[in-house]
Amino acid sequence: MAALATAEVCDSNATLLQSGELRALHPIFQIYGQGRAFSGPIVTVKVFEDNVLVRELLETRGQGRVLVIDGGGSMRCAILGGNLAQLAVNMGWAGIVVNGCVRDVDEINGCDIGVRALASHPLKSNKKGVGEKHVPVYIGGTFIRQGEWLYADSDGVLVSKSELST
Repeated sequence: MAALATAEVCDSNATLLQSGELRALHPIFQIYGQGRAFSGPIVTVKVFEDNVLVRELLETRGQGRVLVIDGGGSMRCAILGGNLAQLAVNMGWAGIVVNGCVRDVDEINGCDIGVRALASHPLKSNKKGVGEKHVPVYIGGTFIRQGEWLYADSDGVLVSKSELST
């Protein structure tokens, strides 16, 4: 899939931006991983300082999808690390957006996947299995729904109600 430049998408889709069918997330995310630009249909998960459901989803075939993790913006531990990033690569995920922290940054940066997160933190998360899969989440100033499309590059992250053409 050809990567769409987010700045160009914004410039050429003023009507979609105005209607809310295309939204730009607030510029709060750090860039990790080798995938500087990625896109795909969204899978959502909502957790808080617990990554069991994150692992469960990443163990499924990614098929070029993007996992959007609403970690509640927690800065107290990481909910994605090097092992899960490599699992995502192995299973064919296009990217991961984390409203929370990551760890094992050097390992993630060695993986052929795009990751966006608020920050890094050395503490690992809980393993209780608490959370919800496939639910709307509110991240970066916008609601994000399962099945919408995410486009990320060095300029930022966009979410569209439908797939955009190049």
